[in-house]
Amino acid sequence: QVQLVESGGGLVQPGGSLRLSCAVSGSSLDYYAIAWFRQAPGKEREGVSCIRNTGASTYYAESVKGRFTSSRDTISRDKDRATAHLQMNSLKPEDTAVYYCAVARYYSDYRGCRDVDYWGQGTQVTVSS
Repeated sequence: QVQLVESGGGLVQPGGSLRLSCAVSGSSLDYYAIAWFRQAPGKEREGVSCIRNTGASTYYAESVKGRFTSSRDTISRDKDRATAHLQMNSLKPEDTAVYYCAVARYYSDYRGCRDVDYWGQGTQVTVSS
């Protein structure tokens, strides 16, 4: 069982920045890739970034490449707690969505995360003047 809790969403003007955080707890965290997804009203859920379980490589969607940066840290000796962050710069109105963190069993440099086992509850990001 894995629990994920996102924070850091809010309202920001176009061109601004936000940093999302995800507190992850549970067993076998070293096994999982950590992903960020987003879902805008009326649209399908979209993979934004995916960081490999080792942290050695990260996938970004083309729509956010060069503007968003994701990271992960293991913060407990037993490796049962971790944090993930999504730094979002140069935000655009089309970035407005609910952002979710998740843990996934499959990572690809070309396709991102697949086979998500657990999701967070989501945090709203609104980019508007």
